[in-house]
Amino acid sequence: MVFRDQQITPQQQIDFSRRFGVLQIHVLKQFLLANHPEILIVSNIIENGQNIGLGDAGKFWHSDLSYKELPSLGSMLHAQELPAEGGDTLFADMHKAWDDLPAALRNAVEGRFAAHSYTARYSETKFEGNWRPTLTPEQLAQVAEVVHPVVRTHPENARKALFVSEGFTTRIVGLPEDESRQLLGELFAHSVLPQNICRHQWEPHDLVFWDNRSLIHLAAGCPAHLRRKLYRTTIQGDAPF
Repeated sequence: MVFRDQQITPQQQIDFSRRFGVLQIHVLKQFLLANHPEILIVSNIIENGQNIGLGDAGKFWHSDLSYKELPSLGSMLHAQELPAEGGDTLFADMHKAWDDLPAALRNAVEGRFAAHSYTARYSETKFEGNWRPTLTPEQLAQVAEVVHPVVRTHPENARKALFVSEGFTTRIVGLPEDESRQLLGELFAHSVLPQNICRHQWEPHDLVFWDNRSLIHLAAGCPAHLRRKLYRTTIQGDAPF
């Protein structure tokens, strides 16, 4: 859902987000908005030699916080500063990905579980610059590996969806490493076929709200010299089943 021209304050974004559930606090506390820890700053801006936000957020396809025992129900992203070029966000429909999955792949994954880890590709660079700070032992403890069903059922509409992503899913439990890697690769490729994807081109003050139980998303990136800043709130969901 896209709400255009939402000239709201951070507190108003928080209050609106809380109507849908408990808000989750991101592990990278250095990038939380001052006095508003419910908001993660997504930004490539550098001030006084320091990154003010997470500059390469969304560099790989993912569902927000799938690496938690209670992954996100949904996220809201509010545009603060937009680049003149690039900066789009892509969304892939994981219900459609499941519906269209070839029978052989369906049989291979149905009833199986996969491991999710925040650190799976944490240090890999994709956009210009290195935006990821080293995680402290305390932060690493907050993002220990979790296991979820490869195919999850949406708790509100009972539709099935694939629940794996190149960003956070590391292995399929119970399979040899080479078989797990091959199977995940096929699932990742199938999930992001062109017919499954919607591209959002940001406009000033857009507020975008998406369902992390149904979608994965990707930041398309923008030239490093162009300023981009958005505020994200993340709503806690239930344990996948």
